Amino acid sequence: MLEVCYIERMGKRGPKPKRVVSEKWSPELAYALGLLATDGCLSRRDYLIDLTSKDKEQLYNFSKCLGRPFHIGRKKSGAGNTSYRVQFKNVYFYNFLLSLGFTPAKSKTLGALKIPDRYFFDFLRGVFDGDGSVHSYYDQRWASSFMFYTLFASASEPYVRWLQEQIYRMMAVKGHITKAKGSSIFQLKFAKKDSLALLPRMYHSPRVVCLSRKRLKIEKMLGIVGRFL
Repeated sequence: MLEVCYIERMGKRGPKPKRVVSEKWSPELAYALGLLATDGCLSRRDYLIDLTSKDKEQLYNFSKCLGRPFHIGRKKSGAGNTSYRVQFKNVYFYNFLLSLGFTPAKSKTLGALKIPDRYFFDFLRGVFDGDGSVHSYYDQRWASSFMFYTLFASASEPYVRWLQEQIYRMMAVKGHITKAKGSSIFQLKFAKKDSLALLPRMYHSPRVVCLSRKRLKIEKMLGIVGRFL
């Protein structure tokens, strides 16, 4: 852990906290916040920030975007599956996240976040790399009909509806929200036409930070219909 923040205990003062992460808005910060909105967690005590992922590249990207050489640790589930995690404590960045609308134990409590419009699609790319996916197939009802969807998933309905509203407000692409029977997960889905408009906004430059395997899948998918990022 990079920083032990200031906490008062029994009248004693610890080290004065430092800003270990810049809160200045940038495409990189917005992307990192998208990862935190999906795979991140805020502890209710000690100002602890956690990002856990099965994909180590995700954590390298997170560290790169925040400009810190975070230690990447391993975490094993009860089933023996391995994932990776970054944890650090900092009162300033923790409070910055709270000011944006992040919440501890956020899975079902997350709602609207204060993300500047200028950086929204960088944030959305982080959300996609965390809990998003693309799904493609050939529809047998029509010859050479290649269909695909872009999806964003969350257990928080208010958060998914906020994403839908923001995307529609900024580019008049609405998508639709579904929830499978018996599932606790909401999905915001964009069909082929809307995906063709949305994906280039998310990947607006060949240099943007992203999860390489997801970008490669999108590029292959779009190439089938003669479109490119």
